[in-house]
Amino acid sequence: MTIHVSPETCPALVLNADYRPLSYYPLSLWSWQDAIKAVCLDRVNIVSEYETKIHSPSFEMRLPSVVSLKDYVKPARHPAFTRFNVFLRDRFQCQYCGSPHDLTFDHVIPRSKGGLTTWENVVAACAPCNLRKANRLPSEIKMFPHQAPFAPTVHDLHNNGRAFPPNHLHQSWLDYLYWDIELEP
Repeated sequence: MTIHVSPETCPALVLNADYRPLSYYPLSLWSWQDAIKAVCLDRVNIVSEYETKIHSPSFEMRLPSVVSLKDYVKPARHPAFTRFNVFLRDRFQCQYCGSPHDLTFDHVIPRSKGGLTTWENVVAACAPCNLRKANRLPSEIKMFPHQAPFAPTVHDLHNNGRAFPPNHLHQSWLDYLYWDIELEP
């Protein structure tokens, strides 16, 4: 019995030349079309394949499930300052009450009091805490972040991202994910 699987459900995990994922969160994935294009342009090695095949009248190929870049891409040393990366640094939790719901971000020192929009002054905050704190200093309202805001490294964000795995991890990807974390005895 042949089971037909849509190629759309077959993304490829992209590894750097050292066999580490380019990123953990979001997980470095390419569509099947991008993976095939990279294979045809000889930019990647196929590490693992799906059972699913694509064909043309003169060509047939199993879709890659894991590819590694032929040339090493040096990871960014400093992550971009984005709302998403602030949430990831703060583990998708309000830094005042711990809630994961209705997140926004808060300037610890309000902009109206000279606070800047920087890693060192912005934290994830739920909307109720953000409204309650308003434009006051933490000492004025006795609301202090659980963790002082800081500029994370790419490694910090990767470590935090591991706590939030994607909904689907293909079996062929597991040998290449999280391989550098300490194993249980």
